[in-house]
Amino acid sequence: MSLSRHDDSDRLVRELDWNLLRTFIAIVQEGGITAAADRLLLKQPSVSNALKRLETSLGKRLIERGPSHFRVTDAGQSLYREALEIHGSIARLTVEIRDIEDEIRGHVRIRVASHVVFPPLDETLRDFSNRHQRVTFEMAVATSADVQASVLEKKASLGICLVHRKHPDLTYDHLFREHFAFFCGPTHRLFRRRDLTLEDLDGEASVAFDTDSLQDALRPVAILRTRLNLDDTIRATSSHLEEVKRLIVAGVGIGPLPIHAVTRDIEDGLLWQLPPYEDPPPIDIYLVTNSASRLNRAEQGLIEMLKEKTAALPPAARIYPPPGPLRGT
Repeated sequence: MSLSRHDDSDRLVRELDWNLLRTFIAIVQEGGITAAADRLLLKQPSVSNALKRLETSLGKRLIERGPSHFRVTDAGQSLYREALEIHGSIARLTVEIRDIEDEIRGHVRIRVASHVVFPPLDETLRDFSNRHQRVTFEMAVATSADVQASVLEKKASLGICLVHRKHPDLTYDHLFREHFAFFCGPTHRLFRRRDLTLEDLDGEASVAFDTDSLQDALRPVAILRTRLNLDDTIRATSSHLEEVKRLIVAGVGIGPLPIHAVTRDIEDGLLWQLPPYEDPPPIDIYLVTNSASRLNRAEQGLIEMLKEKTAALPPAARIYPPPGPLRGT
């Protein structure tokens, strides 16, 4: 029984050595067996034998050659065109597989202090997540001390926080400097007063951050609090900016907040800035990493992107608000 065309096709797919097509392409393009052998770094008999095997598999004469002539037959021309297409498809497939293997995926654990407002961080999260759709994130707010502890204990990929004392086993990259001011809420007697001096704040009831002490990360704010005689007037504390702000807006007391983080609340009439208007306490915010951590590619990539976006800013653009005297509005 003779084989059908369908059976012939199936046999060819099963038995054809794809390297024979690669060899055939070289023979056609080089115009001879010897030149093709030189290109493929093979011996001439190996190339000649490959051509014979291919012709036997297809049952067609592909090349007519002799001492003085070389001609690709019609069947050879047709096969050459198809072989080029197959070769191109294999090349594209290799690239696609490589890209799949190179696709960044992984989980990134971020610990951040509650009052971090830094546009390059938001841009990094946006751009990195858009570029790497398979990366997942976990963000948790903690005190600056807990942020550093999480990075040190390898419970977090990176941390962003205030730093009072640097741990020798951690790496600190400066991100930006923010300035704090004291504020009051709409029901407070000092709200919208423009003629205030430091003496007007003397002994006022106040609220504070947990880290607002001479021995912690908000030491510059604590020094100002001492100047204002507010050390013994603290009515409430919290480790989170939103809760400190809530207490201030509610009228529990005056309190410190990073100026650039509450700009919208000032514009909306929820907060009123109090003295001192010049030389507000500066606080530096750092990216904290652990060189001993075995980071995945997602963690490494996010950290590098944040560093690059930060480094692209001129130093003055990493100071909030910009240098200059400040006034309540």
